[in-house]
Amino acid sequence: MATAEIARSPGATETAPVNGFSVDVEDHFQVEALKPVVDRGSWESRPGRVEASTERILAILDGAKVHATFFILGWVAERYPGLVRLITACGHEIASHGYGHESAFCQPPAEFCQDVRRAKQILEDCAGCRVTGYRAPTFSIGRQNWWAYDVLASEGYSYSSSIYPIAHDLYGLPEAPRTPFRPASGDFLEIPVATMRLLGRSLPCGGGGYFRLLPYTVSRWCLTRVVRDEQMPCVFYCHPWEFDPDQPRFRNAPLKSQFRHYLNLGAMEHRIARLLRDFHWDRLDAIFFDSRGAPKATIRWAR
Repeated sequence: MATAEIARSPGATETAPVNGFSVDVEDHFQVEALKPVVDRGSWESRPGRVEASTERILAILDGAKVHATFFILGWVAERYPGLVRLITACGHEIASHGYGHESAFCQPPAEFCQDVRRAKQILEDCAGCRVTGYRAPTFSIGRQNWWAYDVLASEGYSYSSSIYPIAHDLYGLPEAPRTPFRPASGDFLEIPVATMRLLGRSLPCGGGGYFRLLPYTVSRWCLTRVVRDEQMPCVFYCHPWEFDPDQPRFRNAPLKSQFRHYLNLGAMEHRIARLLRDFHWDRLDAIFFDSRGAPKATIRWAR
């Protein structure tokens, strides 16, 4: 297992796993929470903000000397190929978020196959490197579409990070393993987003709206429990639009959607900067795979 020395207090260190930092690259109007009020046909006419907000994340990562995995929509890569090349030049991993942010739950196998193939080809053409990672929009792989893993493997992907093992109204598979696991035959891996066990339940601590909702000290405590006490690498995720407090507001969206999307956007940049200082981070492929692209034997896998 990849490890690093992490300072607990002045003069004291202990060994802990290196964690995976990831970014789901999509524009602010493409998120699931705003789907009821944003027609997909209007995407082309809406001013894009993803390029500037992603560059803001790149600057924060550069300042912290952290490399990350960027799960990028093929739709975004088509329109901002220079952004994909910039992310690659900065040393980050390019991975797929599908093409058009369609939930995998809603796609039959043939449509899902076409979506992930199209996204992979666009990203590889832009980045000039092989794309092996995938994250389903809104963590939309579960028991009802477990076949998606076979499709991903057949299309040349090596891993997915598409399950958040929690109970949620939009996504989640609370009974799923909390550690990386092989969802089908072969070496293909599912690498879940980080959760913490408390009172017999898996609680979210890997990013998203929870990170903006809870005080930073709570998020830090949860991640520390997993990293130091369980010696388990955490996978954390965020979005470029979370670093853009000046984005246009959709006042006609349901109140719950507005709360989820706009809560504490102004605090995100400072919180992420603290997170990058308080823990050690790297790309997902560097943590879970060796130089030949094979799963690391030293990582603790769920059986």
